[in-house]
Amino acid sequence: GSGAFLQGWAGGYPEIVKENELFERYYRELGIVPAGEWDAFMAALREPLPATLRITGYRSHAKEILHCLKEKYFRELQDLEVDGQKVEMPQSLSWYPEELAWHTNLSRKILRKSPQLEKFHQFLVSETECGNISRQEAVSMIPPLLLDVSPHHKILDMCAAPGSKTAQLIEMLHADMNVPFPEGFVIANDVDNKRCYLLVHQAKRLNSPCIMVVNHDASSIPNLQIDVDGRKEILFYDRILCDVPCSGDGTMRKNIDVWKKWTTQNSLQLHGLQLRIATRGVEQLAEGGRMVYSTCSLNPIENEAVIASLLEKSQGALELADVSSELPGLKRMPGITKWKVMLKDGQWFEEWKDVPSNRQTQIRPTMFPVKDEEKLKAMNLERCLRILPHHQNTGGFFVAVLIKKSPMPWNKRQPKVHQKLPQRTGDTEVTAANSGNGSDCIIEEPTLAENKESKKMQELQNSDTEQSKKEGVCGPPPSKKMKLFGFKEDPFVFLPEDDPLFLPIQKFYALDPSFPKMNLLTRTQEGKKRQLYMVSKELRNVLLNNSEKMKVINTGIKVWSRNSDGEQFGCAFRLAQKGIYTLYPFIHARIINVCIEDVKILLTQENPFLSKFSSETQKKVKDMAMGSIVLKYDPDPEKPHDLQCPIVLCGWQGKTSLRAFVPKNERLHYLRMMGVEVFKAKRKEEESENKAEEEVQHRLAQTEEGMDVEDKEHDLVTKMEAEIGEESSQSPVESSAMEIENKIEDLEQSSKNANTHVSQESKDTDASNVKD
Repeated sequence: GSGAFLQGWAGGYPEIVKENELFERYYRELGIVPAGEWDAFMAALREPLPATLRITGYRSHAKEILHCLKEKYFRELQDLEVDGQKVEMPQSLSWYPEELAWHTNLSRKILRKSPQLEKFHQFLVSETECGNISRQEAVSMIPPLLLDVSPHHKILDMCAAPGSKTAQLIEMLHADMNVPFPEGFVIANDVDNKRCYLLVHQAKRLNSPCIMVVNHDASSIPNLQIDVDGRKEILFYDRILCDVPCSGDGTMRKNIDVWKKWTTQNSLQLHGLQLRIATRGVEQLAEGGRMVYSTCSLNPIENEAVIASLLEKSQGALELADVSSELPGLKRMPGITKWKVMLKDGQWFEEWKDVPSNRQTQIRPTMFPVKDEEKLKAMNLERCLRILPHHQNTGGFFVAVLIKKSPMPWNKRQPKVHQKLPQRTGDTEVTAANSGNGSDCIIEEPTLAENKESKKMQELQNSDTEQSKKEGVCGPPPSKKMKLFGFKEDPFVFLPEDDPLFLPIQKFYALDPSFPKMNLLTRTQEGKKRQLYMVSKELRNVLLNNSEKMKVINTGIKVWSRNSDGEQFGCAFRLAQKGIYTLYPFIHARIINVCIEDVKILLTQENPFLSKFSSETQKKVKDMAMGSIVLKYDPDPEKPHDLQCPIVLCGWQGKTSLRAFVPKNERLHYLRMMGVEVFKAKRKEEESENKAEEEVQHRLAQTEEGMDVEDKEHDLVTKMEAEIGEESSQSPVESSAMEIENKIEDLEQSSKNANTHVSQESKDTDASNVKD
């Protein structure tokens, strides 16, 4: 199922007339394009967008993929001709750090034409399935880069689906691969329940214990509480990404129907929602924190007008950051300070007082530029940036970076951004926020409606939640307060301190005393615990303190799976590949160091006999009890041609054999990185191979519990991606909720009511809300 992915590398569209007279009249008049460049601007909009890809994942790993791309695949393209035409070499994006983003004009049609290209094509498809490459529009990579993320930052991604930016943020948290649990986390939110599952799917491929996906209307996302040294405090975020729904006229090169549908009406309808979401964002930002506001629209009504209104009502609490020296190599236009408002019949208004009363619901005062010159100058709107398509062969885009200097005028005191200070006292971090600014009175006023509601709810809930918190259960939120649609998620249940389940695991794998077992959770309250997941301690704090106000779709990575065969050898839980990189630093037993030849055997053969492995490996295995094991490959710097990044695989040691438990697409990925040719010839043999593969999978499913469930979730995601039509790659998704069966039945239902909880305002423009 790489259908959705392949369309992204597409050429031919049905011919659609790329003309829109109103669009031209509007933007010519606003002067967003420099003199003499109008024709180049329009011509660029009519050209298809080059395909862009980003090498994802954590640094040492990403470098290997980059090496493989450049040394192998791009080399093979070098002197290639297809139909007498020289193939254009992919180019790296000059402004993206460390050559980790590339663009190519190869269309899908051309990719199919020659065996060398076919190889490259399979590489792209397969690596996308593993989540090592992400097809993402170049401009959409900008907001996370300007957010300036450190691994200790608490981050909120307000309108996160389909999740390519979220993935970038998670990667930044894990900049240092040796820290399994960074202190920071990402809470990724989206209003649309179905799109939340896309988000889960994208984020899961990064296997991070520091991400949580939630489902709320961003314009009224609740204040969360956390426990700080036994005191309840409101959670303020160090970084917020606010990539709002927009008219998407910057995406005309990709979304061809924008040509037909474009009217000024879309922007007028979205402006209010955008301003409400941005306002809700800055309320939850810590002092000293940074929020990036972005749209894939060129329209000042959705861009500068929103930022100017936000700055005005902040009364100095916010300022625009000057990011002109960041991302050198990125060509950008400054924000504009003068604009007008146009109705869809072509009528212009220069200021609010000219708007006739019958139009005053459509056009709002916040849509007009600030009149007062002094005030306007102080806003520094030119610090916003607008990306024009013809400057660097991209989509159109707008970004503004806001810094919060002090609490919003309608709010009381609040904590500052979480500063890392060198001094440490025992285990507690000393933060700049707590050092002597009397932070006892930190309560930022929630919105009025939230206040009245929560008083009522609080009385009802206090008794229940205290009880369930003692048990470490974060139940599903009450339906009373939140009108929520979509699937009912299972509760998150933390393992009790004295759970007998844990002892044999701890013994079998000789877990380090520092292992944070408090962070283990399951998704079942009754019955046998089949899967164990893990979150970071900071996310545990968030989960335990907010179950009644937060609709969590997913969090945590799978670290162990029940495998009853293991019971006789002393442990009923086998390691899960998904969580091995997090778990590995805490494991002190059952680790076998293997050489690169061993890794190749493990990855190419289903259940190889021990005799096939190196004598070293055979020796190590001899003294070990049967059951789940860790296979570790460490690169040898003396052999620079071998793979230079470490690999950790989960395996199973039988009586006479040794096997790796690694999903197929990951196997192919590692083999590819080791230079083993995994290219499949033309389609005929593929079918018979798939049959054999299915039988193997079927046999595996007998031994690996939960595999069938994962396949169901895979089908579900594929189906959703087809319905949503968003770019996102497919790969089997590891399940965390066991009730996927109901989800599949619910899917039909949810497509019917998926839109009912989008606020009315954005519903009218649903067709034109485009997000990359």
